[in-house]
Amino acid sequence: MNWQADWGLRARMFVTMFLLFALYIVFAGALALYIGGGLWVFALLFASFSLVQYYFSDTLTLKSMGAKTVSADEYPQLHASIERLSQQADLPKPKVAVVDSKVPNAFATGRNQKNAAVCVTTGIMDTLEQDELDGVLAHELAHVKNRDMMVMTIASFLSTIAFMIVRWGAFFGGGHGRGGGREGGGGIVVAILVSLVVWIISYLLIRALSRYREYAADRGAAAITGNPSALASALLKISGEMDKVPKDDMREEAEMNAFFIIPIKSGIVGRLFSTHPPTERRVEQLRDLEREMQSF
Repeated sequence: MNWQADWGLRARMFVTMFLLFALYIVFAGALALYIGGGLWVFALLFASFSLVQYYFSDTLTLKSMGAKTVSADEYPQLHASIERLSQQADLPKPKVAVVDSKVPNAFATGRNQKNAAVCVTTGIMDTLEQDELDGVLAHELAHVKNRDMMVMTIASFLSTIAFMIVRWGAFFGGGHGRGGGREGGGGIVVAILVSLVVWIISYLLIRALSRYREYAADRGAAAITGNPSALASALLKISGEMDKVPKDDMREEAEMNAFFIIPIKSGIVGRLFSTHPPTERRVEQLRDLEREMQSF
């Protein structure tokens, strides 16, 4: 199975970025009200944070997860697998990182194909056979190949900032506005409400794009390895192992759900708004790909 550009994913990323740009404008106006009309101050701060997020997204994400960049001497098999799969995917070899965690998971991060990192947990390396782990690594490399990581990073960044404004505004606002804002407290209320709308919309955008990109990365992994059944087996194993992991360990990593290969489970409501499609459907797609490849 040869690699094919996923135009459906590209279209969704374009639409997501367009809508996010519109949200940035609305968000800037809301924050200008909140800080008393200091739009330029906000714009400068927001641009600075955005640039930091863009250029250091891999470092920030790895640090937030407690991940450690590892050398080939420390994890020779892991490095060898990623190097081989990167060559098969026609990609530069990314940085390799490991998280000391019982939660069996993996993710990719970075701003582009030349500045990317693939991270796995010790739990996933203990859980999977080598061909299954190769399938997972290929899935993460497919995210790098598809260039969907940065869109998710930007979307998550905006969502996080908007959510923080809602929380801080509700907690500290208390109906008391700042002198520079229009009608004082009224400006704060408007800013909080707009930020809430921005957060909800960006939240939904993240989930809609994230679900589709997981399907796309699964197809990409099948193209890279030529072994869809290995990834299907890995997904089932990871999903099953999640139920055995202590809740405290799961809670620590739940905020990174959008980037994981399998999301941290969080009940019925959590599954309804999950960043990932159901594992059963992903496995079904992979088995269809397996049958398709065997028919040639």
